[in-house]
Amino acid sequence: MSSTILADRPPIDPYPLSSYVAWAGNRNRDPILQVFKEIFPKSGNVLELASGPGNHINYFAPHFKQLYFQPSDYDVDVFETIKQNCAGQGNTNVGDPVKIDLTAPETWPDPKDRLYDVIFVVNLFQVAPVAIADGIAQVAARVLTKDGFVAIYGPFKVDGKYTTESNEAFDKEILAAKVPEWGLKDAKDLEKAANAHGVALKKILDLPANNFILVFGRA
Repeated sequence: MSSTILADRPPIDPYPLSSYVAWAGNRNRDPILQVFKEIFPKSGNVLELASGPGNHINYFAPHFKQLYFQPSDYDVDVFETIKQNCAGQGNTNVGDPVKIDLTAPETWPDPKDRLYDVIFVVNLFQVAPVAIADGIAQVAARVLTKDGFVAIYGPFKVDGKYTTESNEAFDKEILAAKVPEWGLKDAKDLEKAANAHGVALKKILDLPANNFILVFGRA
């Protein structure tokens, strides 16, 4: 991570409406979009988990007019911001946000209502417990179409190792905050959680700034 980027970056703050979340979203949205243009289906339904203020889903949606996008979050206080972002973009293919708490099965979507061709998550695991992966896998097992996939973006360790010195430095910075469950997670831990629910890691895609997209599908 260059000194210029560090100088421009606000302090790490996972609160959905923080300046850090806005900065990170603006920095990574275009590389993610380029990958999504390659792997998203031509039509169907897309669910975002942990949408936060809705920056990503509302940025992506105009590029996929034939897809329906469903934002969600556990924090209903961000719903109005998601709606405002949607209106500001003039998006007609983004639904109203719904509450999904990945630790509370009673909030998970009902497959009788809708199945999803894509489920995606952006920048969650460095500031969330790895146990959240269990919830993501169970939601995927419940509402993912037969050929659908889950795309999880962020920095990760691979086989217990840092892939770059900058990711190691970033992890040390996060850990220095001494917040329980903060820190880079290992892709293997997410894979293990997925396998327990009939979901498998299909590929790991390299993205700029030493991040990855982990792509999971039905086993």
